[in-house]
Amino acid sequence: MIKWKKFTSICALAAVAGCAQTDNVANSAQEQTLPEGYFANPLFANGADPWLEYWDGNYYLTTTTWTSQLVMRKSPTLAGLSEASPINVWSDTDPARSWNFWAFEFHRLNGPNGWRWYLMYTAGVHGTLDHQHLSVLESAGDDPMGPYEYKGHFMPNEWNIDGTYLEHDGKLYLLYSQWHGPEQLNLITEMETPWTLKAGSPKVVITRPELDWEISGREVTEGAEILKHKGRTFLIYSASYCDTPDYKLGMKELIGSDPLNPDHWKQYEEPVFQRGNGVFGPGHNGFFVSPDGTQDWIVYHGNSKEEYGCGSTRSVRAQQFTWTDEGLPNFGDPIPEGEPVKMPSGENGPIKVSVQGVQQQLVNRAGKCLVGNGGDLALAACAGSKANWVLDSTADGAYRLAHVDSGTFIDQNEQATPWVNTDTQRWTVATDVNGWLTLTNRDTGATLGGNDAQWRLAPTGDVAVMSVQSGKALVADGGNVAQDGWQGSDLQKWQFSSTSEAFYSVKLADQCMTLAGNPIVPGANAVLGSCDGAEAEWAVVPLGDGSVQLRNRHSGLSLNADSCALANGANLSQSPWFDNDCQKFQLREVN
Repeated sequence: MIKWKKFTSICALAAVAGCAQTDNVANSAQEQTLPEGYFANPLFANGADPWLEYWDGNYYLTTTTWTSQLVMRKSPTLAGLSEASPINVWSDTDPARSWNFWAFEFHRLNGPNGWRWYLMYTAGVHGTLDHQHLSVLESAGDDPMGPYEYKGHFMPNEWNIDGTYLEHDGKLYLLYSQWHGPEQLNLITEMETPWTLKAGSPKVVITRPELDWEISGREVTEGAEILKHKGRTFLIYSASYCDTPDYKLGMKELIGSDPLNPDHWKQYEEPVFQRGNGVFGPGHNGFFVSPDGTQDWIVYHGNSKEEYGCGSTRSVRAQQFTWTDEGLPNFGDPIPEGEPVKMPSGENGPIKVSVQGVQQQLVNRAGKCLVGNGGDLALAACAGSKANWVLDSTADGAYRLAHVDSGTFIDQNEQATPWVNTDTQRWTVATDVNGWLTLTNRDTGATLGGNDAQWRLAPTGDVAVMSVQSGKALVADGGNVAQDGWQGSDLQKWQFSSTSEAFYSVKLADQCMTLAGNPIVPGANAVLGSCDGAEAEWAVVPLGDGSVQLRNRHSGLSLNADSCALANGANLSQSPWFDNDCQKFQLREVN
């Protein structure tokens, strides 16, 4: 049995109308006991406009933040998202687009640079919601956590929100929402790339609030999402004003060949998902598939009280849906809060999967690497893909040790086996003063490699070092080490080279990140310089939330983003360890 705790909602932006400061979600202090293999809605509070994908063994989730930061959560289990640490994978300080981040969606598309994740979001300016518009980021590889590069905005001088993609007959389309007079509409237009519109393509109204259930509070249709099934294409959209309990989902279906022809879309006359069972205003949804591919699920936000509206009271919920004999989606009614919901099918495996993340070698004190060969483990020379592992956070303070070559995970018997979602495959990490790791099995308490065995994690290839606070990458700016938005520059691609004990030099070409003048005082700047001396050596300390601390050997202090800044060009310095996001980093693969 597991404990399920519901969280208190805290307003993310007090200046926004309807944003409650201290409202609770479904008796937040109450705990209930759930059967093993079940979760309960809501997953967590203050989670408007959720978007969720299951990819390479993990769920990835974004929700509206109202801030200048784009937050993502990751977990191998759906229920684990409730405790997963929010990681800022992007932030912005451009005054034209750096406020009130809404409605993030990330889609894997085969774009001009190959398969990439394209993350679309709504943002605007300080002090008003009148200038919200869409922007797009592109990932560096196949990891939904990034790093991401800013690619542009479609219509920066027009109010437009809630963007999503439609792929149809080899063409890519943008769907988005916009006010035309008193009506909020969904529109569609063709795209040239995932971040540019096709010149001359018309912008066609695809939903207009005309039915009685679409005009509660205001005349609104927004949040268009595409759902495909057995060759059919459905458009699911949110209708009525989000500040009312009657916010709900409607549906159209593409019955012709041209998505830009309104006559080729069939309107269904009744809502397909609406309030019920004590859940109000369910909407702004997404769709995902269970780990084994056999179930379809909807993720959405809802309120626990009728008087709640568009603010931080909206919480994340998920439930399975089915299909009718006529081939239509049947979403049913919202599941009551606190009711046990069986986890998505296949979540407990057995699963073989190569999870996303920076590849690392596990090297012992004798300089031997842990190598996987079939289900067996051995100590051998540190060469080849069989020596590569991903230390993957399980969102509960532990890690799973994922073998890249075989898609298996180290268990309590020190065998590499498919993922089965038990503590037998979860490991906790402790790091000593010299950077050596002890890996302890959560189920048995045994140490990987036997009593007193210690390891260092050696990142392979080029690595982006990303600030958890800003989502920006460490960059060599002249002789200074600063942060900047990811651009794929060689000055943002670092290599970790072992020195002595379990310390590393963090290198660009033949120079290293160091501290000028051998300082031991807090605030000393990180610079690019000589690789000699303890001031150019760093311990890589895995933390319980999946990030790492970079601790300097000379001073014992930690790398820190100055003033917790979001801006490009902000310095990196050393600081005492305060265990905050300004001192935490994510290592991202960029090979």
